[in-house]
Amino acid sequence: MAISDKDIKLLWGRAAGHCSKPGCAIDLTREVEGVNDYVIGEMAHVIARSPEGPRGRSEGGDDSYSNLILLCPTHHREIDKAPDGRFSADTLREWKREHEERVRSVGLTERFKSFDELSATVRMLLEENRVIWDRLGPNSEIARRNPDSNAYRLWELRRADRIVPNNRRIINLIRGNSHLLKGAQLRAFAEFVNHADAYEENVYEQLDEYPQFPREFQQIFDERQ
Repeated sequence: MAISDKDIKLLWGRAAGHCSKPGCAIDLTREVEGVNDYVIGEMAHVIARSPEGPRGRSEGGDDSYSNLILLCPTHHREIDKAPDGRFSADTLREWKREHEERVRSVGLTERFKSFDELSATVRMLLEENRVIWDRLGPNSEIARRNPDSNAYRLWELRRADRIVPNNRRIINLIRGNSHLLKGAQLRAFAEFVNHADAYEENVYEQLDEYPQFPREFQQIFDERQ
C-alpha cells in the first residue's frame, strides 16, 4: 500500500519541510539555478512495514501519517542502521510530536515595538507565499508551458510545507501583538484567520470551496511601504 497524497501533505506540512530529529531541522528542499526545486526529505516509517525491519513488529507497520516521520537522508540512515533499541518507536514519535509543536507555535513569543516592525515581518511572509504561487501555482508559467511537468507535485508540497506554516506564523505573530492593530485591521485579521484555517484543510483534503484570501488584509501591510 502506497502512502496516500493526504498523508504525504500532512507529514510535510506539519513538519514544515524540515527534518524532525532534534538539533537538525535541515530544510529538505533544494533550489538549483535554472532547475526546478527538488526534495531530499525521506518519509521514514516509525514501525517498519516488514516485521524484520527497524522497530519491526509481527503485524508490520502501515503507511499512514501516524506511522511516518519526516527525516533528512543522513538521520534516516543513522536511525535505521543503529542497533536495536537505540532509537525506539516511542522516541521517534516524541521527536515528531515536539517538532510539529514547534512548527505550530512559531511566532507566538515574538514581540514588536511598533506596527511597522510587525508589518515588515508579516509582509515578508506574505511575499514568500506570493512568490511560491507565482512560480509553481496553477497559473504559473511552468504550469502553462508544461502541464505534465513535476511543478504540480512541487506546488502541492510547497502549499503544505511553506504556505500553511507561513500562514500559521502570521496568525501567531499578530495574536501576540494584537495591541498594534485596531478597528478595521482587526476585522481583516479575523477574515485572514478564517481563510487560513480553511485553506489548510483544503491543502490536506480538497474542499468544494473555501474563503479566499482577503485583499483587505494584504492592504493593511501594503499601505505603509
